[in-house]
Amino acid sequence: MGGGPLYEVYFMNILITGCAGFIGYHLSKYLLDNTNHNIYGIDSINNYYDVKIKNKRILILKKNRRFKFYKFNLCNKSSLNNNFKRNNYRIVINLAAQAGVRHSIKHPDEYFDSNLKAFYNIINLSRIYNIKHFIYASSSSVYGDLKKFPLKENNRTDSPLSFYAATKKCNEIIAYSYSNIYKLQCTGLRFFTVYGPFGRPDMALYKFVKNIHSNKYIDMNNNGKHVRDWTYIDDVVVQISKIINLKLPKNSKTPHNIFNIGSNNPKSLKYFLKIIEKNLNKKALIKYKRFQIGDVYKTHADNQKIIKYLKKEYYTSIEKGVREYIAWYKDFYG
Repeated sequence: MGGGPLYEVYFMNILITGCAGFIGYHLSKYLLDNTNHNIYGIDSINNYYDVKIKNKRILILKKNRRFKFYKFNLCNKSSLNNNFKRNNYRIVINLAAQAGVRHSIKHPDEYFDSNLKAFYNIINLSRIYNIKHFIYASSSSVYGDLKKFPLKENNRTDSPLSFYAATKKCNEIIAYSYSNIYKLQCTGLRFFTVYGPFGRPDMALYKFVKNIHSNKYIDMNNNGKHVRDWTYIDDVVVQISKIINLKLPKNSKTPHNIFNIGSNNPKSLKYFLKIIEKNLNKKALIKYKRFQIGDVYKTHADNQKIIKYLKKEYYTSIEKGVREYIAWYKDFYG
């Protein structure tokens, strides 16, 4: 399928769910800083990780008068319906989800509620209120343990290795069905190991920097042999901002699309750690761990499809991205 034309709108009401989360915060801030759109955010501020960092993100967003925040759970259909009725949204970007591959193995109920029930509520109301474009977060985890790289959007994705991955695959199937039945334009974003300032405390970058900085041991799963397609947050939000206005060709019978959001430049966990050590000027104390259930050995995104749609794209090097993160970390945590 070829790329469709971009259309320009002076300003719109855009809903971003999960706005207190890592990607949701950065996307909200980018759109507030670089467009005239009104940004409405919904987040439950759950305690999966430190709520202080989530509240800090919201405080920063609230400095802009075009940002409006609502705190409630998307499983609350009544509150969500009233919110839609009140705000005349044109675009919905659903980034709210329970994250974490290994956490989903021990706590599947949380993922059923946040990633399936809440997803249904938001996409169904998007259909009812005639939203022009429904954009939602998927994940590279839907590819499972495929061995042929780079991973392409048309690869088989029916063997998820974790319940988290299974919920993301379900999101894609639900979205496709809504596009087919109701002609709701939907775009799924398969994120590949997004990192950067204000990142989640449960991710490797935060844990490594914090523990090395504090002279504590870090856990190195699979003896550091993992390979990941590290994707810098600034590149991600620029791409999403362009996808908002992406219009599919008029002959699209099912207006649903999937994009890999990855740098197409995978690096090993050992290399990632080496860059962190260099920037901190300290060697890590390492506890080597075995391969963890639900993990995959390697992720590597083929990003030719999104480059074709959005034309030329720039990707931040992992060396620059880690340097920017550590500068933020030192400033934020003193």
